[in-house]
Amino acid sequence: MKLRYALIALLLLITLSGCMPMTYPPGAKNNTAQLGENTFLTEDGASLPVRHWLPKTEPHAIIIALHGFNDYSRFFVTPGEYFSKQGIACFAYDQRGFGMAPKRGLWAGGETYIKDLQVLVRLVKQRYPKRPVYLLGESMGGAIVITAMSQADMPDVAGVILAAPALWARSTMPWYQTGLLWTLAHSLPWLTLTGEGVHVVASDNIDMLRALGRDPWVIKATRVETVYGLTDLMDAAFNSAATLRGNTLMLYGEKDEIIPKEPTYAFLQQFLQVDATKKTVAIYQNGYHMLLRDLQAPTAWKDITAWINASPEKLPSGADNRARQLLSRR
Repeated sequence: MKLRYALIALLLLITLSGCMPMTYPPGAKNNTAQLGENTFLTEDGASLPVRHWLPKTEPHAIIIALHGFNDYSRFFVTPGEYFSKQGIACFAYDQRGFGMAPKRGLWAGGETYIKDLQVLVRLVKQRYPKRPVYLLGESMGGAIVITAMSQADMPDVAGVILAAPALWARSTMPWYQTGLLWTLAHSLPWLTLTGEGVHVVASDNIDMLRALGRDPWVIKATRVETVYGLTDLMDAAFNSAATLRGNTLMLYGEKDEIIPKEPTYAFLQQFLQVDATKKTVAIYQNGYHMLLRDLQAPTAWKDITAWINASPEKLPSGADNRARQLLSRR
């Protein structure tokens, strides 16, 4: 009975407060988008920091890399340096609300993140008209790539690389988790969460994790409404499994404690039913969520390079064989 009254009181509080989770979309399109040396200027005039890693000679392929939640473009420093030495030019940018981009900590909305990616792809293709362009998304970045590729106005790309994409949709969450998120987002959307007390391991690269903890541009306290927006994005990505066509390489670590196995495998079941011959899934037995920065990250880098260069039937690491074994059991 006490629980019932507490719930009624909470619902009344939500109703009276009138709080709603907000998104913070771009302004009017009054600029011509430009890709500068260190800046991606969007159509509404937002200046998004860009990092690039270029080969010493003309590149034979291009990667546009999208960072994960609360991270920023620096995530791709070491992979970018590696790929550039393989003749692949790499670009990564701070997405709105993250890193040094405008409106830090505020969620711009899935449509905005997709639109920014579409514009940047066009700019990169203009700069390298004769080179194949690949999209690489880590975690949240992977969810953005998946949903972007389902849009009719998405520019053509040679392929996409998904590193532990964020696919933990509401339909795969326990009811109490989705209920708590909804309640907080509609009552205290400004409340910040730090994740303290949540014992999960994002990577076995402890030195890298400590560096992230010291990095002032990595967000440590997250607004509830931003988490709510991320969950909307994961819903959209999860539900786009059957519409993701074309050359795709998906990487996942068996030790991933951030994105659970169940939603990932459920996504893969739908994902592999369409255009299966153009899709490669690699599951790394010792891989964590931060596959591109784990201690075994060079293994994933070599697989990505081989896939871009030749789309081989077998990846050098054999992680695709591991994936087939695990998925066949399911």
